[in-house]
Amino acid sequence: MTGVLAALGAAMAWTGASALWRSLSGRMTAIRLNAMKNGLASLLFLPVLLTLPHDTEMQVVLLLLISGLIGIAFGDSFYLGALRRLGTRRTLTVEASGPVLASIAGVLVMGDSLGVKNGLGALLVSSAVVLIALQAKETSQREKGAIAADLGPGLLLAFAAVICGLSGAFLARHVLISSDLTPFQTAAIRLLGGWLGLIPFLNGIWRQASLTRREQWKLVIATVIGTNGGILLQQVVLQSMPVGEGVTLMATAPVMALFVGRMEGDPIQLSGVAAAVLALAGVACTSL
Repeated sequence: MTGVLAALGAAMAWTGASALWRSLSGRMTAIRLNAMKNGLASLLFLPVLLTLPHDTEMQVVLLLLISGLIGIAFGDSFYLGALRRLGTRRTLTVEASGPVLASIAGVLVMGDSLGVKNGLGALLVSSAVVLIALQAKETSQREKGAIAADLGPGLLLAFAAVICGLSGAFLARHVLISSDLTPFQTAAIRLLGGWLGLIPFLNGIWRQASLTRREQWKLVIATVIGTNGGILLQQVVLQSMPVGEGVTLMATAPVMALFVGRMEGDPIQLSGVAAAVLALAGVACTSL
């Protein structure tokens, strides 16, 4: 039950932070925004690195750094790049393949068991996310004016984001189940790995962004909730349950975004209600 609650908490954290990221997305490029938020997140978790045991194996630390580099530095940048080219609807449709791919990879790579209920749960949640993606409205001028030339690169970026995210998750789970490191410690190391990969893009980033005081506070709050909180909860999930089941539950974030969309003038439609029911059924199959 701890893993289930942590997964749903992570989905809520990412959903809440997404509304804040959306208001900042036009202020800088995707990779620079990723660099800024991960730099802040790493700074906030820096004291946690001092709690690492002196006998921690360098191989364990290296695996977590690589996990952060792949999943956070590369994965998040690819995802933000895909959003720019495909828009929300198409990108979320591609991202919906994550739970199913995670469940299959968990069986093939990690030796996790995939029962009928777990497999059905993954398919139900994926179906819910696809419904939400199809229902989402394209509101930005960039999304309305998307041209066909962006579709190919956008799809490649979206699939790359899914693969990077899953790869980072599997590396992190391997460390969590084979070492004594806590989710706090592994999250701090992963964030450090992501930050190290993004250092070249941090030079003069605050000056170039010219964020107002209000926007700076939005950035800090979104980072604490979505990056620090979200990744910490993700580590709890990866430690306490198989990757496939955990990713399935965390994939409910787009469903939770229905309520955020309503506050932004995007009313809940029948397809959205159906998606919520499918998501809840998927959660029940996965966790009960």
